[in-house]
Amino acid sequence: MTNVSLEKLVKRGALWRGRQGVAAVESVEPTGWESLDALIGGWPRGALTELLSNRHSGLPLLMPALSRLSRTERWLLWTAPPHLPYAPALAARGVQMERVLVIREASHAQRLWAAEQAMRSSACAAVMAWFEHLETAPLRRLQLAAEQGGCLGILFRPISAIRQNSPAALRLRIVPTAAGLDVEVLKRRGGWGGGRCLIRL
Repeated sequence: MTNVSLEKLVKRGALWRGRQGVAAVESVEPTGWESLDALIGGWPRGALTELLSNRHSGLPLLMPALSRLSRTERWLLWTAPPHLPYAPALAARGVQMERVLVIREASHAQRLWAAEQAMRSSACAAVMAWFEHLETAPLRRLQLAAEQGGCLGILFRPISAIRQNSPAALRLRIVPTAAGLDVEVLKRRGGWGGGRCLIRL
């Protein structure tokens, strides 16, 4: 049995810390939204994040991070999005299109395989995938793949997925409002869920 210090466990986010502070993770990518960073600390690298919304409303939250990450040598992979990404709009938000890969039409099994392989590969800075339904075992495999590859693993899922237990490090419910996006933390590593903020777009 190996000895692991309490400090290392806290940094890893392996210990529950009640309502103290934001999620404790070893590495985060700033969201680019001050109020959201104050709430969650940033997008957890090497982990799975679930954005739960009935209208695929979470994408604007990712734009500042995707813009920054597209300036690295790693790829941004879109796995079978419901609509083909509009290149001029992404470029206008600062995303370097030469770092963007898109898997278009694919079956559920193909999407799952592609997302898992891309997350594990270390070649991608962010892997985004859209799923209506996922069993717990594939969710665990995706979480492990994101850990191994050190990427942002982003799953877009319907709000009905709230009822399912998930190994994701971060789960956010996103509801569009007239003022922007209402973001509620359902789960975060190292702390309680329940916080919320309004992102004005």
